Amino acid sequence: MIRLVLADDEDLIRGALAALLALEPDIDVVAEASNGPDALRAVREHAPDIAVLDLEMPEPDGVQAAEQLDGTAIVLVTRHARPGVLKRALAAGIRGFVPKTTPATKLAAILRDVHAGGRYIDPEIATSALTGNACPLTDRELELLRHTLKGGTVATIAAEVHLAQGTVRNYLSAAMAKLNVTTRHEAANKAWQEGWI
Repeated sequence: MIRLVLADDEDLIRGALAALLALEPDIDVVAEASNGPDALRAVREHAPDIAVLDLEMPEPDGVQAAEQLDGTAIVLVTRHARPGVLKRALAAGIRGFVPKTTPATKLAAILRDVHAGGRYIDPEIATSALTGNACPLTDRELELLRHTLKGGTVATIAAEVHLAQGTVRNYLSAAMAKLNVTTRHEAANKAWQEGWI
């Protein structure tokens, strides 16, 4: 029996997927979660064979959760595959990356393959990742854009990362120039859309 934890912040999708997977004779959904923190708790409590996580859950998202779950096979499902996300997901050790349009029977087959030690990356997601733009930003610029995306002001970002406000402004200005945008919020959104943050 393949034991799953299933996490998705959309109740209807999570419930439907759990019901469809429960029809499979060798798959048991042992817990469901609607957000990242609950997904982490469920995986730690139930020690499933595989955690099926929504990429776009509230923090931690699927990739961030995968980074915290060593020893558990992770399959990410997503509605919007951005080019840079696959690279981050693979670095986090995920074993599967599938779109939410995947039929439940195919997902069940993918889960069986992952349980047997295999890996599955949707071909369209892989193609998108291979043809995506290379990230021109430094690690520090990406870090500050992550904070910007969460709504941080220059002052709060500076306090959180222990830098002077002027230094934060300089890094954000450099990121804006590299991305050819006029505001730090545009830069953060562009970096998010590309899957860099």
